[in-house]
Amino acid sequence: MQSLLLRGAACGLFCGCLPAAVAGGFIEDSKLKLQLRNVYFNENFRDEQGMTARAAATAKSERTEWAQGFLLDYQSGFTQGTIGVGLDAMALVGVKLDSGRGRSGTGLLPVHDDGRAADEFASAGVTAKAKLANTVVKHGTLLPKTPVLVHNDARLLPQTYQGTQLLSTDIDGLTLTAGQLDRFKQRDSSDSTGLYVDGYRGDETGDFRYAGADYAASKTLRLSYFHGELENFYRQDFAGIQHDLKLGGGVLTSDLRYFSSHDSGSAYAGRIDNDMLSGQLAYAHSGHTVGAGYQVLNGDAGLPYISGATVYSFSNVGIGKFIEEEEKTWMASYAYNFAAAGVPGLTFMTRYLSGDNGRSGDAGLSEWERDIELAYVVQSGTFKGLGIKARNYVYRADFARGRDSNRLYLTYDIALW
Repeated sequence: MQSLLLRGAACGLFCGCLPAAVAGGFIEDSKLKLQLRNVYFNENFRDEQGMTARAAATAKSERTEWAQGFLLDYQSGFTQGTIGVGLDAMALVGVKLDSGRGRSGTGLLPVHDDGRAADEFASAGVTAKAKLANTVVKHGTLLPKTPVLVHNDARLLPQTYQGTQLLSTDIDGLTLTAGQLDRFKQRDSSDSTGLYVDGYRGDETGDFRYAGADYAASKTLRLSYFHGELENFYRQDFAGIQHDLKLGGGVLTSDLRYFSSHDSGSAYAGRIDNDMLSGQLAYAHSGHTVGAGYQVLNGDAGLPYISGATVYSFSNVGIGKFIEEEEKTWMASYAYNFAAAGVPGLTFMTRYLSGDNGRSGDAGLSEWERDIELAYVVQSGTFKGLGIKARNYVYRADFARGRDSNRLYLTYDIALW
C-alpha cells in the first residue's frame, strides 16, 4: 500500500501539473553541475589467509587502475502554485585511463568475462518530483542516504537506485522519510538489477521499503529511528541518538547507534537474528578532533545490508566493515583541520580499528585496519573547489587476505549555472 501511495503521488502530481512546467521557479531555480573525478587505485595483497593452496596460486597479487569520471547533475526548481513539480536528471560516464587483465577489479570499472576492464561505461537517470509545502515526493533515480541504506559513493561513480521517496520537513525540527526501491546499479556497472543482500550468490531479488524520522530535540540533541525491509531477505530497525556538549572550550559529541536485524519472508540469505550496538565519543578543540568507540554485534549472522551499499556504522572504513557474526570492535581516531593553523581547506585524518571474537561457522576470526587520509580543497581563485585527497589503508585478518591500499582522488566541481 505504501508503495502504491508513493508512486501515485509522484506520478499523479507530476503529470497533472506538467503543462505549467515552464512557470516561474522551474527554470529560474534550476542548477546544472559537472563534477570531474580522477581516481587512481592501487591495492597489494600481502598474504593468503583463509584461502586454499589452489586459490592462492591463482589469486591476484595486486589490483591497480586509473580512471576518469564525469558526473553531470541537473536539478530543476519547482513550478509555481500550491503543488510544484520539477524534473532532475543525471548522466554518469567512466573512462579507463590505465588497467590490465591481471590488475582489474578495483571497483572503478566494470570487468568483462575475460578479466579485462571496460574502456568506458555510462548510465543516466531521470527523476520526477512534486512538492506540497515542505513535502517532496521523488520518483525515478535516487541516491538514498538513511541509516538503513546509504548509497555507495566511494569510487569513481556513485551507486544509484530506482524507486520512489517522500521527504517531509513540514514540522519544525522533524524530518520524515519513506520510500520503496526496486532496482539498482552498482558503482562500477551500467546494468540495472533487482536488489539483494550483500554476499548473496543466488538469483532471487526483492524490493526494499523504508521509513523513519530524524528529530532535532534541541540544538545539541538529535534523535532518529528507521525501519527497512528487503523483501524475503531481512528486516532491520535502527535507533540513534547524538548529543553535543560544550566542554573545556571544545565540544564533546556522543553518538550511539543500535541495529536490530532479522530474516524475513523466504529468508533467501539464511537465518538472521542479531543486534548491533555501537557508540563513539569525539572531542573537538582548536582544529583537533580525538575519537574513541566500541561496537558489539550479538546473535546469528553478520549485519545485513544491500549489496555494495555503505553501512551506517563507524566501522565501515577504507577496506573492512567489522560487522561479522559476534564480532566486537574498538576504534580510535584523530583528525586535524588546518584552518585552525591558518591553512583553510587542508585536513588530516587517521584511525585504527581492531575486531575480534567474531565467528564464521565454527571458526573464530579477528581483523584490524589502520587508515590515513590527507585532503586539500582550493578555497579561492580560478581553481576554487579543486580537491585532492590521498588515502593509505592497511588491513589484516585471519580469515581474509591482507591488503595495503593507496588511493588518490582529484575532483573538481563546475557550476554550469
